[in-house]
Parts: sequence; C-alpha cells; structure tokens
Amino acid sequence: MGLNGIIVIDKPAGVTSHDVVARVRRMTGEKSVGHLGTLDPMATGVLPLVLGRITRLSQFYGEAEKCYEGEIRLGFATDTYDAEGEQVGVTTEVIVSLEQLKQTAGTFRGELQQVPPPFSAKKIQGVPAYKLARKDKPVELKPVAVTVHEFEIERLDGDRARFRARVSSGTYIRSIAHRLGQDLGCGAHLSALRRTRVAEFGPEEMVTFEQLEAAINDGAVEGLMVHPRKLLPEMPSVAATDENAAWIRNGRAVNLPEMSSARLVKVFIGQREMIAIAQRIAGTLFHPKVVMMESQQPVSASAGRGNG
Repeated sequence: MGLNGIIVIDKPAGVTSHDVVARVRRMTGEKSVGHLGTLDPMATGVLPLVLGRITRLSQFYGEAEKCYEGEIRLGFATDTYDAEGEQVGVTTEVIVSLEQLKQTAGTFRGELQQVPPPFSAKKIQGVPAYKLARKDKPVELKPVAVTVHEFEIERLDGDRARFRARVSSGTYIRSIAHRLGQDLGCGAHLSALRRTRVAEFGPEEMVTFEQLEAAINDGAVEGLMVHPRKLLPEMPSVAATDENAAWIRNGRAVNLPEMSSARLVKVFIGQREMIAIAQRIAGTLFHPKVVMMESQQPVSASAGRGNG
C-alpha cells in the first residue's frame, strides 16, 4: 500500500533537504517523498515531508509562512551570506548597542524587494545561481517581493545577535542578515538558523531520524505522521457518504449542502482517510480539485442521482 501522510523531520545541520528526502525514502521504502520548503545545509529544524498520495497536497503549501530563530554574527560579511562561506573584506570592530540594532532591524519589517543570495537555488537562464557563483561567474539576481511579518532582535552578546522572524515564502534570512550588516556599516552574516514552523507544522510534530527508525522497526510509522484532520486547517472538513465518495474518486461533482459558504473543502472517509480536496463550482456543488485515491471502478449513472 505504501505510506501516505506528512512526517515533520527535525532536520540536523550538515545535510541538504534533498539528503533528508533521500534518506526517508530509503528508510520507509516509499518512493514518492517530497518536502515543503528547502532548508540550507547549515540550518536545522522543521522540515515537513509529504509521502505517497499526500504529495498531491504540496500545491497548497507553496505560499506557506515560515518562522525562524537564529543568530547573526556582526563584524564581517561572507560570500554566501552565512557561516559556510568565505569572509569578504576585513573584520570590523562592532560598536553598536542593542537599541540601535533593534531600530535597524525594524526597517526590515513589511513588504520588501529582496535580492536572493548569489549562492542560492534561484535560476539564471535555467542555471542555479550557486553553480555560477562557484565558478566565479557573475550572478545578477533580480529582487523578489517578500513580506517580513516579524523580525525581532532578542539579545546582543558581543558580536552575536539572537533573533526570531516570521516571513513569507521565498524570503532568505541570509539576505536579511547580510543587509543588516550593510546598514550597520560593520558587515554581518547568518551564523545559526533553526526553523520553528512551516504553515501549521511546528516543534510539537517534529521527529528525529532515530525516532523514525524506531517507529519503522515497531511498525508504528503512522503514529508519527501528522493527523490528516490537522492538515490545511484553513479548509473545513466534511465526511463523505459512500455514494459521494464513489463519485469523488471518479472525478465527478457532488452536492455538499452543509458547505455552502466554503471555497475549498477537505473530504474524508472516517476520521483519517482524506480522499480529496473539493472546490465549490456553484451553490453547494463541489468538484474534486485533487483526488487522493482514484476509484478502480466506474460509477453508474444512477449511483450519483441527486448530486447535481
């Protein structure tokens, strides 16, 4: 049958998000595995993985907000904007107060035009920027509109500033750290980063590789998965009748009278089996937008009578 669900891995430092996906694929034997938002190798924390048929929900998480906590080192910049890069320029003595730092950080809140780091996966004429940067070729990336909902400096210890942030999808915390150093005139780079939330997924759902391996050995992987009813909380849930379920699995529209005001709904059989995301097309008539499990048998015309 395979595994169908979302597992939130507590990503360790030193591995790529792709490495995490590959490892979970090998551990579980499930071929269809993806992630909901890349984390740099240096970063740790929340990395939601979609498995099996639930990979079809990835499209609904493309604009998911993300929360972080971490550390910015003041005094010099790096070519990657983080601690894994090479120092750029000389080290500058840091003469800045916590209040000055907080005031400067405040200028980064709101809607911004942000230039992605040269060492990033952003593509230039089809080529990832980091591949050009590694070859010392010019990297000219266009600014991208992002929103920084929260960027707070919590404390300053010498040349190390601790922060927390809540940002829109596509925001590079590395770029914020780099610009902060430029604005302060002393240079800066991201020295540590931990993601604490992606959409509805937070620390309470995180599991380590060791916990996942133990669950696999015990045949209890489902217990580590986020409960399907918690997914996409902005959408209401509805329990399908057997008749409606058959129609939905065949890609047919159904009548859901209790959902007259919803645009998208999660359709379940029982408590745990999500069979579709349905979209309202008129009145209380909903058409399946994403079907999690297609029917193996056609539905007769009489089976759906009354659903139009």
